[in-house]
Amino acid sequence: MYQFIVILILIVCVLLAIVVLVQNSKGGGLAANFAGGNQIMGAPRTADFLEKATWWLAAILIVLSLAATVAIPRHTVEADVDTSITNVEMPVANPAPAAPAAQPAQEATQE
Repeated sequence: MYQFIVILILIVCVLLAIVVLVQNSKGGGLAANFAGGNQIMGAPRTADFLEKATWWLAAILIVLSLAATVAIPRHTVEADVDTSITNVEMPVANPAPAAPAAQPAQEATQE
């Protein structure tokens, strides 16, 4: 399911990029090529269609992104992990040298 949603997201992204690149904010672009009066899709209709297509594709992209977030596969490996705590003493490779034993103080005067 997740891979299917990701493929749909990629298709929508490509379509959105194409629709945005075809548009021209100053009246040019694809709308300028259909400026003839006897065209079925005149300049205003083409600009309206491209604007609506941009909004629809953007909305579809947002919905698919949210759906992909929900559909991300979650792997649980709790069965493979030992969670028990045991008291095991770890061997020490090089133990530290023992501190010298304190010698009793000798009396200063021996008479």
